[in-house]
Amino acid sequence: MKSYRRELLFHTKTRRAYINITPQVAEAVRESGIKEGLVLVNAMHITASVFINDDESGLHRDYERWLERLAPEKPHEQYDHNGFEDNADAHLKRSVMGREVVCALTDGRLDFGTWERIFYGEFDGMRDKRVLVKIIGE
Repeated sequence: MKSYRRELLFHTKTRRAYINITPQVAEAVRESGIKEGLVLVNAMHITASVFINDDESGLHRDYERWLERLAPEKPHEQYDHNGFEDNADAHLKRSVMGREVVCALTDGRLDFGTWERIFYGEFDGMRDKRVLVKIIGE
């Protein structure tokens, strides 16, 4: 069995963002040379997420409204965690959206449903962040 590791780097200009990272993951799969196996894609920060869904702007706006209702950013003093940083809401949003995805590789390609895409969800941006892409297989 072979393995391949790559890090994707992000620095969003906004506090929250949803970025389709499917092309970068597909590129890593091609670079790996692995044809059959699994790819793990995970956020390496506790205020960011990786998830699979449709690449549709209305859905991204729906996420934003829904997550903000679940864990509103402000007022900052509503959270016990806030003090050094005012990002408790980002930790909670990440918990809801998840840390990682695992995708099957078939014939050297991501084996997705019709509309499935991989997204990086940023909930406390404007700083350097990393996403791990780990591919194993033959």
